[in-house]
Amino acid sequence: MEVKIQTEPFDARFPNVNQTKRCWQNYYDYSKCVAAKGEEFAPCSRFMRAYLTLCPNEWIEKWDAQKDEGTLPFDTSA
Repeated sequence: MEVKIQTEPFDARFPNVNQTKRCWQNYYDYSKCVAAKGEEFAPCSRFMRAYLTLCPNEWIEKWDAQKDEGTLPFDTSA
């Protein structure tokens, strides 16, 4: 699946300049969406675009590794 990276629009749930929580929430939402509906479910890509835009690559790599190892500190199962 090809993803176009672009700046995410304003989200009223995260009005502060610090976007750390928004980054994490979108990674979590994407993980839950994929677990429930599968990677081919198009609405999941919205969360992926958001976390790829907002999160530092190092965080994503760490979370992906933790998910693969089963040590991610939150449950992503459906």
